[in-house]
Parts: sequence; C-alpha cells; structure tokens
Amino acid sequence: MKFVDAHIHLSDPEYSQTVDELVGDAKRSNVVALVSNSMDLQTSLESLRLIEEHPRLVYAALGIHPWAVKQLLPNELEDTVNLILQHGTASKKIVAVGEIGLDFTYPKDTNLQDRQLQVFREMLSAAEKTSLPVIIHSRGTITQIMSILPSYGLRKLLLHWFSHPIKLLSQAIERGYYITEGPPSVYSRHIQEIIKQTPLMNLLTETDGPVRFSGPFKNEMTSPSFIPLVVDAISQLKKMNKTDVANQIIQNFADFFGITPT
Repeated sequence: MKFVDAHIHLSDPEYSQTVDELVGDAKRSNVVALVSNSMDLQTSLESLRLIEEHPRLVYAALGIHPWAVKQLLPNELEDTVNLILQHGTASKKIVAVGEIGLDFTYPKDTNLQDRQLQVFREMLSAAEKTSLPVIIHSRGTITQIMSILPSYGLRKLLLHWFSHPIKLLSQAIERGYYITEGPPSVYSRHIQEIIKQTPLMNLLTETDGPVRFSGPFKNEMTSPSFIPLVVDAISQLKKMNKTDVANQIIQNFADFFGITPT
C-alpha cells in the first residue's frame, strides 16, 4: 500500500533540523509523495531546495499564506509571483501554488484584510497564468473564497483542511474541488462527518505538519508516518477496504497534481 501527504510544511523553520528524519519516516511508512507547502518567499525558496535534495519524493508548492501577509517585506509579493511564474512555466519544478487564501480570524484591521485579499488575488493570477493547481487556506473565509474563485480560470482547486461550514461542502464538490483531511480524521467527529459527506474521488490526505494534533498524536512531532492512520480512519468511515481507499487517494493525487507517485 502506498500513501501521500498532499500538504506538509516541510520548509517550515520548525522542521529545519528534522527533515531527514521526516523523510525517513515517510519512506518507512510507504508515504511516496510529500507536497511541501510554502508560507512566504523564504519558505518557497527552501521548498525549491528540498525538491532538489529529495527528488521524486518531495514536491514544491509556492505561495504566500494569509498569516504571512502582515510581515511581507518590500517586493516580497512581486518576487514570490516571479518565482511561481519562473518555476511553474519554463522549468516545471513546482506542482501547485500554495498555501494561499484568506484568514480573518486574527486580523480585525480592515486594511490588513484588504491586503490579504490583494495578495490572494495576485496568487490566483499566478496560478491562472501557469495553469498550476491551487492549495487554499479558508479558515472562517470559505464563503468569500467560494465567491472569488470563479473569477479565475483555475485548473484544479484543493480546499485544505476543510472544516466549516458543512453546508458549503456540497457546492465545493459540485465544482469539482478537492478536500484534504488529516490526523483529526482519527478523533474529530466533525471532520469525520465531512469525510462521510465527501466522495472518495474528491479526497486527499495531509498532515499539515508541523501543526500538532490531539488524540493519539498528542505530544508527538507531526510526521508523514501519521498518514496510514488517516487512511485507516477514512476506510472505516467509508466502510471500504483500506487498500482500495489508499489506491483511490493515490489516483486522486495523480489527477490533481499531474504526478504519478512511485
């Protein structure tokens, strides 16, 4: 059985001393693909370095996370867009634009929210120009995001860690969007309900490391080795054979990113 981690922040500074350990964990657990999602220009550059260091296992998604907007340096947005255009067209080194999106949980300042919207739109335009898939952060903002996305000619869209509101899940599925869920699928009834309502053909697995989790993962460093437990939880919720679920998720990964993991 093979597995994939479609959303891990392998270039995060918290993982800087443990990447080799995480890659080893992935190999031992038959996790055959890790998509290193970026947060800003620095982590985008680090994701590009990691794909050179771990070819055919680590893949790069470049972008600016809404949490990073407040700390953006002069020209950082422009430089990140140029990096996406450079590596998403000529060299084809990257597999997606991500992690990008909106999050108004903390920034109550309307100017900062407007800046998030500007950055998000720039990222979507870069994805449109390169025909790259998009990985989206939508905590508390899924309604706004769902209204914005049809304005762009985007190839594939993934709503990372979809949580609320469930009432918009069916609309996302109708549009052909993909959903990623991770370790909370093992212990969160809410996430389990989302998985039940999401067709398997629209599901991908993730860890979102270095984010930490509860349940059986409490006090553990988040690792790709968690993925087999996520697939096990999905198979139980779907009342399906685990091998069939794992194989379908591999196929979903190939369909979304245009990569067949080996």
